[in-house]
Amino acid sequence: MPHTLFNPAGLHDPTPFGYSHTAQVPAGSGLVLISGQYGANPDGSLVSPHFADQVERALHHLTVALAAHGLTLEHVAQLRTYVVGIDFEKLAVLGQAMGERFGGRLPTQTLIGVAGLALPGMLYEVEAVAVQP
Repeated sequence: MPHTLFNPAGLHDPTPFGYSHTAQVPAGSGLVLISGQYGANPDGSLVSPHFADQVERALHHLTVALAAHGLTLEHVAQLRTYVVGIDFEKLAVLGQAMGERFGGRLPTQTLIGVAGLALPGMLYEVEAVAVQP
């Protein structure tokens, strides 16, 4: 494993929400920084106006970006997630998508509610820090 994830006793269980509390990166590891990925078609237009569709496509793009460095989602230590119009329905979609993609190795994650993103209708964007062993 490229890094170790922790959920210390005394803190709530974050896994239903799709993240872990901490990640420890071994000395000598490299970091790969992935810029914000969103639910885009090949021409850059939005794949759909629906939040779940945008999340799925953005996470797919994240896997493509990681693969360019010989990495997988297993190597992701941290996510920064931006959501327009955040509500409990979107949080449930996001938690489910994280569980499906990351399984039991949920990275740390900061969720940021925003008024808008780069494109009209864009509802979700995710950036990542991955550990290269």
